[in-house]
Amino acid sequence: MIKNLGIGTGRRKTSVARVYVREGSGKIVVNGKELNRYFPMGEHVLLVRQPLMVTANENKFDILINVYGGGTNGQAGACRHGLARALCQIDQGNYASLRSNGYLTRDSRMVERKKYGQAGARKRFQFSKR
Repeated sequence: MIKNLGIGTGRRKTSVARVYVREGSGKIVVNGKELNRYFPMGEHVLLVRQPLMVTANENKFDILINVYGGGTNGQAGACRHGLARALCQIDQGNYASLRSNGYLTRDSRMVERKKYGQAGARKRFQFSKR
C-alpha cells in the first residue's frame, strides 16, 4: 500500500493538475511518463521543479502528477502550483519560502472570451461608414 504524504491541486489557465507526494528518491512522473519526456522543453521541467529546489526537497519524495487541459505552458504552471500546495501540506515550515516566491498563488490570467459582433475578444470588424 502506497501512502500519499501530501496531495495538492494546481490550476493555471485551463489546466488542472492533481499532485501526489510520496516517500521516495526524487522521481517525478507526469501522466505515466517521466518528467523530462512529458515536458521536452527544459524551461517547463525547471518550472515544475522550482518548489522542490526552494524547499530543499529535491531527492526526498517521489511525485505522481495527473494533469489535463490547456497547453504545455499552462500544464507546467498547474504542476508547480499543485506541488507547492502538496509540500505545504507535508511541512508547514515550507509555507514561508513558497509564499515569498509566489508558488502558492494561483495565476488567474485566463484568455478573455470572444464577444458577439466582434472578430475576437478585443479586435473589431473593419468599420465602414459608407
